[in-house]
Amino acid sequence: TELTNTKDVTLNLETGEADVSTRGNNGWRATVSTLKEGSIEFEMVWDTSDAGFTAIKNAYFNNDPIGFAVLDGESGSGQGLVADFSITNFTRNEPLEEAMTVSVTAKPTYSETPPVWTDSGVSGGGD
Repeated sequence: TELTNTKDVTLNLETGEADVSTRGNNGWRATVSTLKEGSIEFEMVWDTSDAGFTAIKNAYFNNDPIGFAVLDGESGSGQGLVADFSITNFTRNEPLEEAMTVSVTAKPTYSETPPVWTDSGVSGGGD
């Protein structure tokens, strides 16, 4: 199901690194990439009647994994990260003159659906 109640979505991708410097590097430090890290950060309008909002809220409070496909195309197409995620931040924002929102951070979690980068989208998209 496509999440339509989101704005300012950021997909963070990083990698750990290990120092592999040797004397043969002519005084230069050498580095190799190790484990990849990913996270999604986004805001949603605080709307308790929105199914996507409720699914994310429940995943946070119940410590349940939730599937996401963060793609650059429409309705499950394009490329991006697909995985089960753990909601690690669920912060309610109550500005004086704007709508109440929630800031969400999600990180890949241990599950039967390990993270994968797809170039061809997913059937039906993510939650």
